[in-house]
Amino acid sequence: MRRSVGVTAAALLTLLTACGGGGSSSGTTLVGLVTKTDTNPFFVKMKEGAQQAASSAGATVQSFAGKQDGDNQSQVDAIENLIASGAKGILITPSDSKAIVPSVDKARAAGLLVIALDTQLEPANAADATFATDNYKAGLLIGQWAKAKFAKEGKQAKIALLDLNPNQVSVDVQRDQGFLEGFGVDVKDKARIGDESDPRIVGHDVTDGAPEGGRTAMENLLQKDPGINLVYTINEPAAAGAYEALKAAGKEKDVVIVSVDGGCPGVDNVKAGVIGATSQQYPLKMAQLGVEAVSKFAKDGSKPQNTDTGVTLITDQPAEGVESKDSAFGLQNCWG
Repeated sequence: MRRSVGVTAAALLTLLTACGGGGSSSGTTLVGLVTKTDTNPFFVKMKEGAQQAASSAGATVQSFAGKQDGDNQSQVDAIENLIASGAKGILITPSDSKAIVPSVDKARAAGLLVIALDTQLEPANAADATFATDNYKAGLLIGQWAKAKFAKEGKQAKIALLDLNPNQVSVDVQRDQGFLEGFGVDVKDKARIGDESDPRIVGHDVTDGAPEGGRTAMENLLQKDPGINLVYTINEPAAAGAYEALKAAGKEKDVVIVSVDGGCPGVDNVKAGVIGATSQQYPLKMAQLGVEAVSKFAKDGSKPQNTDTGVTLITDQPAEGVESKDSAFGLQNCWG
């Protein structure tokens, strides 16, 4: 019985490797893609971009993901697997931008090119390069938009912030602090979430970047202050969950939600009035550029520079002094 189980496990491992994109025995360049999850549409689009680029670059993509946002161990295991498989490079959206650094160091010491996608490592130079949205700017734009909207309507804000997780990863901090600074809040330590003392802030809660987390976090903060009228969310899945909580409480028409992602479902929610404004990112571009960079590195050893893949504020309620595009533009460009 033990031998039978061992054979089955070996067969499963072979199958999983093949499904993930396979090794480099065919002579093609093996590129690893390690995302935070494989369920968030943002990372699904990233995987799609990597596979598209691989087909034209003569590369093979082997993809891995954590069980949920914040799952560092699965990413550690993925890097070990890719080193052993002979990958030439790794594209990673770190779940914990600090804790993953020793594994990244090991990969680079083994001769792999490591590019951070979407989320910087801490320190940023722990990776060979970062291809990402300027996440601080993404937060800043929705903060500036919300500030202008509330000023125009003569409203005093009561703000709820729905962040990612307790780890204070770079993408979470940058978006949160960018939003608050854009709205005119003194954030004190720009590198830390939650130390501000502005009375307009009701509180922070975490969502794991998922709808169910967004709903629970919104419910918790509504219990603290039912008068919340402005909600920042780390991403659009969390925003969707927050909206469901607001709707259940009969408050969906009284609260403005702002977010970051710019995916097609999120832009549909802008069009429907569920989200007031969102900062659109381009994960497909991040992954495509990443695969191309690893392929070039495999050929001539050249390493890429950091690349800002762009951000656009999407809203159907433009605010004076804040550059934006409407939802029609957003739907034409969602996650391209």
